[in-house]
Amino acid sequence: MAGEARPLVIPGPAALARPARRVRPLPGTALWTGAVIVGAWALVAAFGPLLAPHSPLDLDVMNRLQPPSAGHPFGTDEAGRDNFSRVVYGARITIPVAVGVIVVASAIGVGVGGVSGYAGGRTDEVLMRIVDVVLAFPSIVLAMAITAALGPGLPHAMLAIVLVAWAEFSRLMRGQVLAAKANDYVLAARALGAPAWRVLLRHVLPNAFPPVVVKGTLDIGNAIILTAALSFIGLGAIPPAPEWGAMIAAGQTKFEYWWVATFPGLAILSVVLGFNFLGDGLQDLLNPRLRDA
Repeated sequence: MAGEARPLVIPGPAALARPARRVRPLPGTALWTGAVIVGAWALVAAFGPLLAPHSPLDLDVMNRLQPPSAGHPFGTDEAGRDNFSRVVYGARITIPVAVGVIVVASAIGVGVGGVSGYAGGRTDEVLMRIVDVVLAFPSIVLAMAITAALGPGLPHAMLAIVLVAWAEFSRLMRGQVLAAKANDYVLAARALGAPAWRVLLRHVLPNAFPPVVVKGTLDIGNAIILTAALSFIGLGAIPPAPEWGAMIAAGQTKFEYWWVATFPGLAILSVVLGFNFLGDGLQDLLNPRLRDA
């Protein structure tokens, strides 16, 4: 009936309880796979002298070009040096070099891109034209030209890779800064009279860093390939240094002795894959859209 009173229903505790907070899923397989591979190689580089059964420079011409065996798990090279020891010691050269050049290149690129994106105007125009000039050349060609002009050697190869790699970080950082400085909290900080350097360092750069971290992780793999390529053509590490690219070059004409070039090549492959997996996993972890998908 129309005049009949309806009972008052009081919601119970379960209805008043807050909705359950969504549980964030654990990082994906790519992150863990990359972390395990990179971590394993980091341990190899750190404890190389304990893992290597021989010195990487010891000559034994009586046992040159021996196939893998119990005494030499990766065989020996043309001078009788133990390939396993050289691969282990090569990790102490190639991985720190790649990480070091990317850290320096990213620092330069973040600085240039941050200033360019935040300042705008003529400053942005000049800096981006310099970046365009660097990016106009293939990275390997430009690195070869710089190293050839400076002379062979690992320090010159490192400098060449830094001069090649910083521009992409600068372009990426500029785009992130342009997007971040349009946010309300940045506009509010500027309206309150905060100095430009404080707004840039405290409000803009921290929110623009995640893509830079992902790119830096991925570019370590590229730096390893560039370092090995320069050493392969004689512009990087100078033999008999146990650098992976130089080791591959030593075995490029010895097809019947497959182990000379195969094992350093597999080392490069595994490390590069590890950093690529790690970069993909970090992208899924740091990108909110991918993380919440």
